[in-house]
Amino acid sequence: MTPSVLTNPRAERVRAVRALGRRSARQRAGRFVVDGPQGVREVLRFAPRTILELYVDDAARDRHGDLLALAHDADGARIRLHHCDAAVMSALVDTQHPQGIVAVCRPVDVPVAQALAADDGFVAVLSHVRDPGNAGTVIRSADAAGARAVILSDASVDLYNPKVVRSTAGSLWHLPIALGGDVSDLVAACHARGRRVLAADGAGTTLLPDADLSGPHAWLMGNEAWGLHEGIRALADDVVRVPIHGHAESLNLALAATVCMYASADRR
Repeated sequence: MTPSVLTNPRAERVRAVRALGRRSARQRAGRFVVDGPQGVREVLRFAPRTILELYVDDAARDRHGDLLALAHDADGARIRLHHCDAAVMSALVDTQHPQGIVAVCRPVDVPVAQALAADDGFVAVLSHVRDPGNAGTVIRSADAAGARAVILSDASVDLYNPKVVRSTAGSLWHLPIALGGDVSDLVAACHARGRRVLAADGAGTTLLPDADLSGPHAWLMGNEAWGLHEGIRALADDVVRVPIHGHAESLNLALAATVCMYASADRR
């Protein structure tokens, strides 16, 4: 890689990267932004061929030489490296404190059938999950708990929203993630693959310690504010709630999802 040097924050190339903060621009371009060393390190390690461009400012070049070495050594990857100054880096991303390194990547989501290809373990299905931080944290927790895949319904937040990408802390490249589909279709697809579907919801009559987590199953997680609608809960094989022993009204979605997925991991 022979790096170019960018010093004009108003350059067309810089504006094009900044525009990827908008969903419409990401969909038109078929690419998204990874901001910060943690995410860039993981995509370099696990999916370097999805990287199209890498932008590094002077401070990050000295601080993260290991990442530049990974980029140089990426087998088969054709990464265009751009050195830039701090003004250009600030113009590339919509964050208050840019971390000095940005990658522009191709999407990595897989078809639902591929996400459900494994015939063991558990998967997580997100229904109408709208908060980027919650969605990214659930993906990170699913990775940590050993989930086979994560599937986001078509009414959920965009996987490639920069806040989602940052919240995954690199887990975006560690397990299969599928997009799209009505929740009822996703439940049917899980059943067709022999997976029991467990709806995680405060309205559940089965407590998590009593839930049947043997065999292949899918955790169905609902919206942050209203959970899962009754009609969606009716599609599941069981509705499970996390017991609350204190006075808390409920658990945050990402926290409840983490507890449920680790329960599945512990039963395996």
